[in-house]
Amino acid sequence: MTVADPTLATEHRLLRDGASMVIGVDEVGRGAIAGPVGVGVSVFDGHRRAIPEGLRDSKMLAEPKREALHPVVQEWSTAHAVGLASNEEIEQVGIVAALGIAAMRAFAGLLAGVVGGVPLSERGLTDAVVLLDGSHDWLSPALDRVGPVARGAAAFAPGTAPVVTTKVKADRDCAVVAAASVLAKVHRDRVMIAADGTHPGYGWAGNKGYASAEHYAAIDRLGPSPLHRWSWLRAPSLFDELPA
Repeated sequence: MTVADPTLATEHRLLRDGASMVIGVDEVGRGAIAGPVGVGVSVFDGHRRAIPEGLRDSKMLAEPKREALHPVVQEWSTAHAVGLASNEEIEQVGIVAALGIAAMRAFAGLLAGVVGGVPLSERGLTDAVVLLDGSHDWLSPALDRVGPVARGAAAFAPGTAPVVTTKVKADRDCAVVAAASVLAKVHRDRVMIAADGTHPGYGWAGNKGYASAEHYAAIDRLGPSPLHRWSWLRAPSLFDELPA
């Protein structure tokens, strides 16, 4: 095992502490200048074989490896889903609220699934714990929302939403969050690659909507596309060409 290998230590601790399942959550596309933001969710309930070989935080994996792992991670997860919020929604409500919309769409997909022969919509997630990458809990406000719910998003009755716990570097250290990161990254990348067919010329297959000198050059040449986050556009700097 190397320092980059995720484990199930945190997940097993949460299960021992009483969680019925652990739901790993990770986001992708937060810093892009075009395309949606995505949130992946992966469920671990303790009844699982070994962690998929080569599983890592998606940022540590080359694209071919992520694609190869994608169906393996889907099969390994007790349940899984990905939700998206569009660039228009990001413009309308801001990136943090858009993350919440994407997450609640992912939870809607999750609740449509079945675990142990029981639909999750019937079983509920009250006793589940969400393991969220990072130190900022942007998810709880979306889970606890009592106002209007975005199209395609889940809504939890008061007191029925799962508890959220944050962990810095969870996408690196926790297998269920690493799985969520792969699911989200591959799903969003495929959306951006497909966009080459409808809005060609921006190099989506390569940049996936993130900033680069070439991407800004295409915007200068063609103008912004309907996929761009218009208020996010700015002139590139030397830092845009530095490796991530």
